[in-house]
Amino acid sequence: MISIATTVICSGPEYVSERPKLNFPSSSFEMRDQDGTTEILDSIRKQWLVLTPEEWVRQHTVRYLNEHLGYPAGLTAIEKGFYLNGIPYRADIVCYDRSGAALLAVECKAPEVKLGQMTFDQIGQYNKVILAKYLVVTNGLTHYCVASDLNQGQWRQMGRIPEHSADR
Repeated sequence: MISIATTVICSGPEYVSERPKLNFPSSSFEMRDQDGTTEILDSIRKQWLVLTPEEWVRQHTVRYLNEHLGYPAGLTAIEKGFYLNGIPYRADIVCYDRSGAALLAVECKAPEVKLGQMTFDQIGQYNKVILAKYLVVTNGLTHYCVASDLNQGQWRQMGRIPEHSADR
């Protein structure tokens, strides 16, 4: 049997009402129903993904970084794989500077997940390999950003996620 997928540009109230309202500016997404499962088009990887609550947060975060803070889509990686102590992991979002160094790493959680020390420990462990200057933790409702001094091993909480600048 061949299934037919209907693709919808998601900006209307019918899709927004089905998903939790997140603390990001409005964005439009391509979504479709595939055999009874809602999928969203990942604009970075150019592939359809099952729309889980965490994916909803990840896609909003990527759009916010690219469209509002100026992080280039071409320097943004989603679910970036790496090894830590021989074990494979994936960072939700990593944004790079023009030299290829990691500038920003983001850990996304579903909106119902409370952000706590375990989430910060998780991205802190990841950053032992990624070596990003900024770390962000978000559940779509609350966002935290810290700046790292990789030489000193210290962290400073930021009031907001910094904008990308052309000189990076």
